[in-house]
Amino acid sequence: MAEPKKSGVFQRIAQWCKGLKAEFQKIIWPDKEKIYKETVTVVSATVCLGVVIALFDLVLQYGMKLLVG
Repeated sequence: MAEPKKSGVFQRIAQWCKGLKAEFQKIIWPDKEKIYKETVTVVSATVCLGVVIALFDLVLQYGMKLLVG
């Protein structure tokens, strides 16, 4: 029985790169305006969450000072 011919390492890498290139061509990249809007949204949400956490921390510190004395 004849064994199937195995492809070489470099042939497999080349095939993988071709497939990768084909997949990258399917990607719809966002425009600069969309990136800007999403960046502003993420930074704003991060700052708001930081403020909420800081306020929560201050309330807990105040409560602990009242309890402990």
